[in-house]
Amino acid sequence: MAQFRDQTQRFLNGQLHEDDFRALRLRNGLYIQRFAPMLRISIPYGLLSSAQLRVFARIAREYDKGFGHFTTRQNIQYNWPELAKVPDILELLASVEMHAIQTSGNCIRNVTSDHLAGVAKDELEDPRPWCELVRQWATVHPEFAFLPRKFKIAITGAVADRAAVRVHDIGLILKRNDAGVLGFEVLVGGGLGRAPMIGQTIYDFVTPHDLLGCLEAILRVYNLEGRRDNIHKARIKFVVKSHGIDKFREMVNAEWQASRAYAPVWSENEIARVKAFFKAPAYETLSDMDVVGSKGNALEQNKFRRWYQQNTRAHKVAGYRAVILSLKSVKRPPGDITDAQLDAVANLADQYSFGEIRVMHDQNLLFAHVRQQDLFALWQALDAIDLATANIGTLTDMIACPGLDLCSLANARTYTVVDLINERFDDLDYLYDLGEIQLKISGCMNGCGHHHVGHIGILGVDKHGEEWYQVTIGGAPNGKEADLGEVIGRSFKQEEIPDVLERLFRVYLEQREGDERFVDTVRRTGIAPFKAGAYAQADQAA
Repeated sequence: MAQFRDQTQRFLNGQLHEDDFRALRLRNGLYIQRFAPMLRISIPYGLLSSAQLRVFARIAREYDKGFGHFTTRQNIQYNWPELAKVPDILELLASVEMHAIQTSGNCIRNVTSDHLAGVAKDELEDPRPWCELVRQWATVHPEFAFLPRKFKIAITGAVADRAAVRVHDIGLILKRNDAGVLGFEVLVGGGLGRAPMIGQTIYDFVTPHDLLGCLEAILRVYNLEGRRDNIHKARIKFVVKSHGIDKFREMVNAEWQASRAYAPVWSENEIARVKAFFKAPAYETLSDMDVVGSKGNALEQNKFRRWYQQNTRAHKVAGYRAVILSLKSVKRPPGDITDAQLDAVANLADQYSFGEIRVMHDQNLLFAHVRQQDLFALWQALDAIDLATANIGTLTDMIACPGLDLCSLANARTYTVVDLINERFDDLDYLYDLGEIQLKISGCMNGCGHHHVGHIGILGVDKHGEEWYQVTIGGAPNGKEADLGEVIGRSFKQEEIPDVLERLFRVYLEQREGDERFVDTVRRTGIAPFKAGAYAQADQAA
C-alpha cells in the first residue's frame, strides 16, 4: 500500500507517465471508467466477515456515493472514488486483511467458488481450502504477472455446479477416482466475451500433489503461445481452439514433464493447516422444523412463505438453512447495496450467521448458517432494509453489468432496461408461474453480464450511434448443461424489450410440457417458435 501511495502521488505530481502508472493501477484493481475511477476489491471465493463488511460500508460512505456494487465474480466495486484517495481506501482494506491486487490486469484474477461451499448437501468436499491454496500460489506469482490476457480460475466440490467452472479459463471439479482418492477434473479454455466458448476437459483426474505442477504447465504453455498482438484473441480459449484440445494436452504434457523436478507441491501438513481455517462453526444440535406454520398474521405468513420458498436453501446440518439476501430490489440496480444496508447486514450476520457473509455469482449475498427457528425474525429484519424481495431464481433476479451508465467500454445502457423489465413484470405470481429463468444483460460484447449463458441474454449494441439490444435464448452457465445461447434475430429498440420478453413467455407457456423450465422448452423445440413469436407483432406492424 505504501508503494502504491507513492506511485499515485508521483503520477498526480506529473513525475510518472500515464502509461507507466496504468500498469501499476491496474495491478491494484483501479480502472478509469466513463465518469470516474472504479476500484475493484478482491473477495476470495466470495467469503467475508462482518468486520470486513463494515469496512465496505465505511468506504461507500466516506469515499464513494454511499453504495457499492457486487459483481458476478464475487468481488465488490466502487464507481466514484477520487484517485488521490484510493491509497487511503487500500490502507483501510489492509486493516481487515483485504486488498485489490490482481482484480484487473493480465494476471490470475480472484479465485471463485460455490457460494454454498461447506454447507451443501450435494458436496463431495469443501472447495474453499483448495481455493485458498491456489490463491496463495497465484498472488503476485512472478512468472504469470504479465500474461497475454486476464486469467480466471473457479473450483467446485459439489454435484451441482454453482461456480460455472465451464466458462472459466481453468475450471477445477473435486472428485474421487475408482480407488476413492481425492483429486480434480481439470477443464480448460472456457470464457465469455467477444468469442464465448465452453471449457473442455484436459485431464479427468489430477491428484492434489500434482495440481500445482499441472496448473503451472497450462499457464506456461499459454504464456508462450497466447497472442499478444490482438487483445480480442488473447485468452487461453483461442490457444485451445487453434490447436485443438488433444494437441494442447500434448503441449501441456511436454511442459509438465520437463518441469516436474521443480514444480511446486503442497505438503500434507500445508493442506491440513489451510483446511483448519475452514472448520464448521459451532452448530447447535437441532432438528428440522415446520418453519412457515402459524407465523404472524395471514398476510405476513403468505409473504414469509414465498420468501422461504424462493430465498432459502437446504443445509447439510439439521435445523439450519442458507438464506439468500436479494440485491434485486426495484429501487436499485442489480448488485448494488448502500452503506446503511452493508452495516445492517454485518449486524444481522453477527446475530444470525456466525458473523459470516458470502457473495454469490448472481450478485446476491448469502447467510450460510441460519437456524430455522430464526428465519422469521431474520426475514422481518431483511424486509425492513429492502433485502427480502422473494424473487430469487425468477426473471427479476437478473444479472446486469453497469453498462453505459458507468462503463467507458459499453455500447448501451443496461440499468434502464432493468427498470423497464421490473416495471412490466411486477406480479410475483406470474413470475413464479414462469419458473426458473436466468436473465443476463450486458452493455457490450465483453459480456460482463454473462448474457451468452443466460436462459435469456440481452446484449447492448451500437447501431449508427443509437442503442439497440440483441436477444439470445437457450444458454446456461452451470454444469454439464452449460451452453451458449442462440441469437433469435435482429436487434430491438430499448423500449421494445419488455414486449419481446412477454411474447417469448407466451410461446413458452403454450409450448412447455409439465414443469419444464423455459430453457428446457427452448432446447426441446429449438428457437424457431420463439423467434416467430418474438417478431410476429413487429412484422405485422411493419
